[in-house]
Amino acid sequence: MNGTPSTFKLGLIQMSCSTDVEENLKKALSQVEQAATRGAQVICLQELFRSQYFCQTEDPKLFDLAESIPGPSTDALSAVARRHQVVIVGSLFERRDAGVYHNTAIILDADGTLLGTYRKMHIPDDPLYYEKYFFTPGDQGYRTFDTHYGRIGALVCWDQWYPEGARLTALQGAKVLFYPTAIGWHPSEKAQYGLSQRDAWRTIQRAHAIANGVYVAAVNRVGHEGPSDGGLQFWGSSFVCDPFGVVLSEAAEDREEILIVECDLAHLESVRRHWPFLRDRRIDSYGDIVRRLVDR
Repeated sequence: MNGTPSTFKLGLIQMSCSTDVEENLKKALSQVEQAATRGAQVICLQELFRSQYFCQTEDPKLFDLAESIPGPSTDALSAVARRHQVVIVGSLFERRDAGVYHNTAIILDADGTLLGTYRKMHIPDDPLYYEKYFFTPGDQGYRTFDTHYGRIGALVCWDQWYPEGARLTALQGAKVLFYPTAIGWHPSEKAQYGLSQRDAWRTIQRAHAIANGVYVAAVNRVGHEGPSDGGLQFWGSSFVCDPFGVVLSEAAEDREEILIVECDLAHLESVRRHWPFLRDRRIDSYGDIVRRLVDR
């Protein structure tokens, strides 16, 4: 992209959410403005930031949380993007039509224009993560967006565990992969599995950065949500890593934070020159990747 800067600053908003959607939206807007005043130019919010993580239970009344795109949240975020000349990656519960809902990332350019959406492709179904009840899998494929500050890609949470999505987004020229996220511990499991679970989450995303020579920015929520004797404890730990997987900045697991991290495309160029993984791909040998399993 001619004319785009070689460096720009990423802003990651790690926040807790209340049961009041308007309060959450107001907080998110305030945090985006704070990030902008600290120099952030491309700002990402966590997954489904307008509400608490509602997928812990299968309740049809929760579909009332969904909204159209464009809609009230995109309008509010667009105004902030335009006022501060920042790019915003948001995550919304999209009502596409009656009975068809998506977990959707929106990308707003620095002039407030809605560049497009990415609908979450991989939909989990695990205890307290009953997303298949709420979300139709994405039907747009993997996408990149040419913003005022450079070409970026957005995937969402469970997509983090799939190298195919990261690769296909990087092959379209994305220099940064954003992952709005809502992931945490079942409190009863934290003592036994907590460290290994969070380490696996960090490791897989660092691997995406290394394998594709891109920056990766994972933006998680924080705090306990759900009943006091259960629910989910979100582990925060939002981070940015560089194209060789070096963690440049990481938030705490137990409090709200705004991370500001510089993205340097010259560094990306240097890493790819010395570690040309994309050059050496054997695309003639990957046909079986589209099969569920390969018979032996």
